[in-house]
This record gives sequence, C-alpha cells and structure tokens, in this order.
Amino acid sequence: MKKGDSEKISAYRAAVSQMIGHPKVREMDSYIQHGKTTCLSHCVYVSWTSWRLARLLNLFPDEVARGALLHDLFLYDWHVTKLPGLHAFTHPKRALSNAEQFFELTPREKDIIRHHMWPVTPALPKYASTLIVVFADKYCAVLDTFGMPRRFRSLMESLLEREL
Repeated sequence: MKKGDSEKISAYRAAVSQMIGHPKVREMDSYIQHGKTTCLSHCVYVSWTSWRLARLLNLFPDEVARGALLHDLFLYDWHVTKLPGLHAFTHPKRALSNAEQFFELTPREKDIIRHHMWPVTPALPKYASTLIVVFADKYCAVLDTFGMPRRFRSLMESLLEREL
C-alpha cells in the first residue's frame, strides 16, 4: 500500500460501514461479474475508485461510495440465470429494487444504481456524481476482465478482509 492509504481506507470504510458487512452485499461474492472477478470485488473496486474521484472533485464522496457499492446488487449469476431482457439493460433496475429492500438510500445513491449503465440504458443520470460511477464502472470492468494490477488486488483484499 502507498503512504496515506490507511487513512483513506479508514475514511472509505466509514462511508460504507453500514453496507459492506450486510449479508446481501456479501452474497455478491457468490457470483462472478467479469472474468474471474466476483460481483462483490467488482463493486468494492468501483466504489473505492469512485469515492477517490468524488473526494478529489468534492462531489459527495460518501454517497458515491455507497451507491457504487450497491450498483450491481442484482444477486444472481447472469452468466447462468437467464431472465427476461438482456442483463446489461435490466440489472440496474433489479439492483436498485434489491438495494431499496435492505437500505435507506438517498436520491443520489438511487440515481447512481439506476443509471450506472448509461449510455447503454438511455435515461440520463441526474447528478454529476453519478457520472463518476458510470466511468469508474467501465474502467474497473476492463481491469476485471483483463487482469487487475497486483496493487489493486491487494487493496481490494484488504478492504474486504477487514471486519468493520
């Protein structure tokens, strides 16, 4: 880890503490998202990346972190389970429905979950902070698919292994 990462990790963990240990969030570790990366690892990676950018831009970093953590809370293996409609188009609505069952969400967190697939899904995000997650999700998906750098794998492991 780089110098200063432990302080950032503590601040990030404080933002997501009520969600990251929840059994339904942890259930995402049972499903592969991209390549060999689980849905939970992907969501934490997107959440961490988005939180860092939102912090840098002063755009509601804690809400961004929480919305990004839940953005793929669809809770099924989309490689095996075939539901009506294409997964890319339908999973944001399912993820939002699941997230609303388990957490009280702000309008910004809802927008992040619902619109994280833009422009694949046509409705425009309402908040600039949502666009952070849109782009972080694409960036992280590419790294998930082609191999996450060792430094990031180590960081994700530390974020997931420590109990809150």
